[in-house]
Amino acid sequence: MLNSLINLDRRWIFLAMLLAVAIPILMQVTFPEKVSPMVINVFDAVENLPEGSSVLMAYDYDPASAGELHPMATAFTRHCAFKKHKMYFMTLWPAGLPMVQQNLDILNREYPEYEYGTDYVNLGYKTGLEGVIKLATTNLREIYSSDNQGTNLDNIPMTADLKDISKMDLIINVSAGTPGAKEWVQYASTPFKIPTVVGTTGVGAPALYPYIPNQLVGLLGAIKGAAEYEKYLIGQYPELAENPSAQEGLRRMAPQMTAHVLMIFLIVLGNIIFFQQKRKGV
Repeated sequence: MLNSLINLDRRWIFLAMLLAVAIPILMQVTFPEKVSPMVINVFDAVENLPEGSSVLMAYDYDPASAGELHPMATAFTRHCAFKKHKMYFMTLWPAGLPMVQQNLDILNREYPEYEYGTDYVNLGYKTGLEGVIKLATTNLREIYSSDNQGTNLDNIPMTADLKDISKMDLIINVSAGTPGAKEWVQYASTPFKIPTVVGTTGVGAPALYPYIPNQLVGLLGAIKGAAEYEKYLIGQYPELAENPSAQEGLRRMAPQMTAHVLMIFLIVLGNIIFFQQKRKGV
């Protein structure tokens, strides 16, 4: 038995990993999620705002990081729509425009009562990195004269009287790196005392924890945070349980968990084989 494991063709391990990932995806398996206090804080930051509050949706991620971040971004969009908040979409990443558009498509498809220009607007992408945040918080019209479609802001009801974003009721930032959450904390939420929640990649989350709870209300970390947020959102708005696209984070946790369990099993098995060989003097 020991010799068989030592000489096991590595392709069997590759096949096992393929099955560990593929089977939960194909069967659309989900596992129970325990919602953490951090996620509840993020949820409450959106939920407790008065209906019709102004929320800046700063979606700073691209297709490469969409696997981790897109489910949380769409959950934020749906949550704000349920609360009938006014949503101002923007991105500091040129490749973030398609991600923003996919969130707008959700509003068009699932919330037909939402009207562009009255309930939500897409300010699009502007070059300038954190400089865009600095200008937007002091004089928005210096950098934004029109929306993403070229319509003058003076002709859009939501932006006709918008001078800057310093009076936003909440900033929601979904960030894959720089510029992103750290820059929003430094140049918007901290100097202007704007409540801010963020969603970020797993590798980006540890650097943001020191900002909680002062500069940040809370954060969602990677697909785990997205899944917990979806779980809690469905608990509060049960109609989403019938919407498969509102459960992407929950579904993506299953293959991740099975793959991790398999990896742990293989590591333990490898160590058992190592110590067995050492004991036999091999």
